[in-house]
Amino acid sequence: MTSNSLIRIAAVTIILLEAASPARAASCEKSIGRVQAQLDAAIEKNAGAHGWGPESLDALRGHQPTPRSLARAEGQSGVHLQLALDALDRARAADRSHDIATCRRELSEATLLLQKRPR
Repeated sequence: MTSNSLIRIAAVTIILLEAASPARAASCEKSIGRVQAQLDAAIEKNAGAHGWGPESLDALRGHQPTPRSLARAEGQSGVHLQLALDALDRARAADRSHDIATCRRELSEATLLLQKRPR
């Protein structure tokens, strides 16, 4: 089974469990955490896939990288990861405003973007 298949299965399972869970009807916080963990793993994998590159000015200054800065540093191969991070940000905003339908839709979008392979 490929990692993309596992991500798809995990995403569908998460979405179905969250949709069927009345106890979590008021929040999708746990799903956000799960998708964030998947996204972090995908960013780490992508960051190590292209060999070494020159250090950024932030790295030279001792700043720790964020998931977004790692995705951005990968250029074109990290665009889908940046878009997934954007969807995750929108999911968090929707969760804070108790718009669970939008939160779940954005989580689905982030998960679909995770499944895209870099070009």
